[in-house]
Amino acid sequence: MGRRGADIVARSLAHAGTRYLFALSGNHVMPVFDAALDAALPIVHVRHEAAAVHMADAWGRLTGETGVALVTGGPGHANAVSALYTALAAESPVVLLSGHAPSDEISKGAFQEMAQAEMAAPACKAAWTVRSAASLGEDLARAMRMARTGRPGPVHLSLPTDFLEAAVNTELPAKEDFLPASSFPGMDEEILDGLQKAKKPLLIAGPALGNARGRAALREFEAVTRVPAIVMESPRGVSDPSLGLLAEVLAGADVAVLAGKRCDFTLRFGAAFAKDCKVIEADGGVGDWLAAAARKTWAKSGWLDEVRAALAFRPAPWRALASKAAGPVHPVEVGRAVQKLLEAPGAVLVADGGEFGQWSQATVNAPHRIINGVAGSIGAALPFAAAAKLALPGSTVVAMMGDGTVGFHASELDTAVRGGLAYIAVVGNDACWNAEYQIQLRDYGAARAQGLDLLPTRYDQVAAGFGAHGEHVERSAQLAPALERAAGAGRVACINVMIERLAAPVFRRG
Repeated sequence: MGRRGADIVARSLAHAGTRYLFALSGNHVMPVFDAALDAALPIVHVRHEAAAVHMADAWGRLTGETGVALVTGGPGHANAVSALYTALAAESPVVLLSGHAPSDEISKGAFQEMAQAEMAAPACKAAWTVRSAASLGEDLARAMRMARTGRPGPVHLSLPTDFLEAAVNTELPAKEDFLPASSFPGMDEEILDGLQKAKKPLLIAGPALGNARGRAALREFEAVTRVPAIVMESPRGVSDPSLGLLAEVLAGADVAVLAGKRCDFTLRFGAAFAKDCKVIEADGGVGDWLAAAARKTWAKSGWLDEVRAALAFRPAPWRALASKAAGPVHPVEVGRAVQKLLEAPGAVLVADGGEFGQWSQATVNAPHRIINGVAGSIGAALPFAAAAKLALPGSTVVAMMGDGTVGFHASELDTAVRGGLAYIAVVGNDACWNAEYQIQLRDYGAARAQGLDLLPTRYDQVAAGFGAHGEHVERSAQLAPALERAAGAGRVACINVMIERLAAPVFRRG
């Protein structure tokens, strides 16, 4: 039976098990919007194309499935591309589908014509333009397969509108065509032998293992081997405040296996380790590590406990730290209060932004965590939280972000209201681009700090304008009641907390 190319796209996505299509409408993709109705493929439509990619990114990280974003061509595609870099650095399986000028009008000055695949390529594992209507299903299956094969990451596919509207007589790809071709190989015996013989071994995993499934597998590996297994996924690298005295741990290791973790700037290009430490780079993925490791005898020592204690280190004064009675609120108190919301099974912490994002990661933890990642980009918190609420609808989702961050995608509160996505957004408001302000203070001095002040905007009122629940907090005593009301609001909530303007913590003993 003949179908339009758009029907092949929508039905192929549904056939592959895609549960949501994160999208923003536009001329080039209207045939897919129409076809999605017959394919029973739900569309979550957002307010900015980058937000669609960020939602697909968070979906991929949380579920392990390929997150799929759909945007229009030209400027819509250009808006989406920046978000691909965040997904690439986070090793998140994403497919970006962009409408495209008709194939027979290319190079003639078509409406919104652009070299889209070439633009997306540096931020993707692969990017190409479909060459025929008949190959749409095959190209889509290949893109979804590539996104999850080996080291996960985003793939881009441009869809010329004439192919979407053309009548085609092809079958849908088989379900197995969408599945990853292979995973990473298991850790080989030589690497395991190196860890077994070491006195202070470390296994350092990359961001692909930063989800709950990956962390659980790494904890099991620790239990079998007593080799500390650490996920590094922060742009702060060895100064990641969620990992306490990580720099000290790395400097003390004698063998370090980088399991899918690049020896990049986050490890100071290897200088984070002692000069005599043996550093082994290996493909990531758990493979058959556990089975192979279980066949070996592993020495018991205090190294694992020593590392765990170092990573859990937080300054003792934090336990009793109190903000000034008249405000503003210290970030540690914000984290302490938010942590109480995230004790439930399946809770999700989204942490994004500069200094407040780092304070959040240092003071709050949850079974699921999504951060801005190695890319160091900010602004994705609200789309991340919306996708998290779709992926884990029964879970508490809290997004903690700075006031600079919330400005990128504040309109996505509208998306959450429309979708009934009841997460809690906590905005740490210091009326400043504080991460850059701290750089200016350090490098140039207070007299030359400029261009970074923001208004003390009432983001709770902004949220209320979109139909969300809003709370404003100026003093620490107001924080717990505000969180309680937000948690019981039954809709997306935004708590605007006026915080002290402080540099993110960097931990050292003494």
